[in-house]
This record gives sequence, structure tokens and C-alpha cells, in this order.
Amino acid sequence: MRIALDVMGGDHAPTANINGAKLAIQSLPDIQRLYLVGHQDALKESLDKQLINSGKIEIVHASEVVGMNESPAKAIRRKKNSSISVATDLVKEGTCEAVVSAGNTGAAVAAATIKLRNLPGVERAGISSAIPNEYGQCNIVDAGANPDAKAAHLLQYAIMGSVYSQHVLGQASPRIGLMSVGTEDEKGTEFTREVFSLLKDSGLNFIGNIEGHDLFESRIDVVVCDGFTGNVMLKSCEATASAMSKWIKQEILKSPLRKLGAMLVRPAFKAVMARASYEEYGGSPLLGINGTCIIAHGGSSSLAIKNALRVAAETVSHRVNPHIEKEIAKICKPQPTHA
Repeated sequence: MRIALDVMGGDHAPTANINGAKLAIQSLPDIQRLYLVGHQDALKESLDKQLINSGKIEIVHASEVVGMNESPAKAIRRKKNSSISVATDLVKEGTCEAVVSAGNTGAAVAAATIKLRNLPGVERAGISSAIPNEYGQCNIVDAGANPDAKAAHLLQYAIMGSVYSQHVLGQASPRIGLMSVGTEDEKGTEFTREVFSLLKDSGLNFIGNIEGHDLFESRIDVVVCDGFTGNVMLKSCEATASAMSKWIKQEILKSPLRKLGAMLVRPAFKAVMARASYEEYGGSPLLGINGTCIIAHGGSSSLAIKNALRVAAETVSHRVNPHIEKEIAKICKPQPTHA
């Protein structure tokens, strides 16, 4: 397994990325070679500081970096030697099987779609992001790659999300829900009703419309929505989890008795926080591209980077893309044209 890591991407680059690479080399035997892409002088200095000396690591020089606030498409066109571009090129040329980045999400999506292209039959790629719930986890597709989606795109998101859930997460018959404003079949906008009709006739395990609370309370494996809705929903969930953690700590610190009680239930608190932490899930696969691209959280720690590399290895080893091609060809058959 050969993976390219955009070491310059993310809020805590390059240190968190290099430490994450170290953890991955130590704990993920499937990774045979890890290509660290970034400014070689900075990378060598950081590797020396961390006392990292592994034959599995190779440095690939990239003289430019795409900032978190830069226009993605413009940055990819203008900064040919940016770390995300060079890392994606390694996949394009066959040197690597996957690319991982915690940098500018739009730039990662743009680089992957421009350089790697979509799989045959796939109209738009979609980001699959994990959300923990009472039954394990569900995956939101799309979580931000394509905000202006068409109904046919959401059908393909459902197919790709179902494939990923089945082959990587081990769900035999993934349950798919369409995000709407009510569970009744006729609820939602004209757009969501069109998507509902396509999903109902798809042959997938479509359970119907779902609402926001179903993300956490219901047995759902794949949540389908456009990228605008998915991104707002994902970031709202992340912010809620962070706020709840902060509020609980503030209340605990208000009295010695509460502090004592907190010490007794500390293991339970830690388990809940780990379950809700993006660090444990690592990164989100960009499904539908002709390659493997994992998009990590901008604030990724070393643990999150390690887990993003794990997700990349799992996606490649379970041959997600061939399965997606097969299911897209079976369900999304081209409509006959009439002279």
C-alpha cells in the first residue's frame, strides 16, 4: 500500500501530519510506503526533531501551499507545485494508490476531480462523512463536494455510500435515508421528492425520508443529501459536540463535589468523547473519483491523521472503486435515445 500525505495541509501542519505519519507507520502494517509531500527542508527538519527514521517514508518536494481561504479551482490552476497538487499527481501517475489531505477541502476536491477524473458512469463525486449514532455510525453523502446537486447525483451518492458501507464497514444491506423535513413520502421540496422517487425505484435498501434527529436515534447507514445541506449538517453536529463538552466541563468546575463526582465517571466521559470525536474517524473518502482521496478535518491532530491514513488503506484494500463502478452500471443504466 502506497499513500501520499499532503504534509503542508491543515491548521497544525506540518507537525501534526508528520506525527500522524509516524503513528501510521508504527500501527498500520498494510502501508508499505508513505510519501510525505511538502517543502523538503521543513520536512527533513521536522523528521529529525521527531527522531523519525523509517525506510517506509519518502519525501517529495512541493514548493507551494494552498491556503485554507484560497479559491480552490484558482489555486489548483495557478499553484502547480502545491503540496495537494503534487500529492494527487502521485496517484495520477500510479506511484501511490491514495492521497490524504487535511488542507483546503475545496482544493482537495478540485485536484482529485481535475487530475484523477470520475469513475465511469459517475456524474459527481461526493464526500462521505461519518456521524456516530446509537447503532454505531452513519455516513452523510454528500458532505460538501457538490452544493448544487441534481436528483441523479443524489441517487449516485446513495449507491456509492451503500457500497462503502457494505464493503468497508461491513453492513450487509445498508439502510439509506433521504434527509428531508418529514418522514412522510410527500414531504420536502420538489427536488427531494424527485430524489425520493429515484431512490424508491433503485433497488437499494431505501427506508424513506428521515429528519435531523434520525441521524442519532435511528438505524441508518447512509444519509443522502446535497453537499450544501450535508456540510451545514456536519459542521452543526461537530459544533454541538464541542459545545456540549465545554459546557459540561464548565459545570463540573463550579463546585468541589461536582469535581469529585466527575472523577468517578471520568472513564465514561472519555469513552463518550472518543465516540463523538472526529479524530477516531480520521477522514472522509471522496467517493466517485478514479483513485482514492481522503479528506481530513482541517484541525486534525496526529491521531486524526493516523486514522485518515487508515481509512485510505481500508478504502483501497476493500476495492471500493470497482464495486462502485459495477453498481453504478447496474442501477444507473443510460436512457435510450429516440431519433
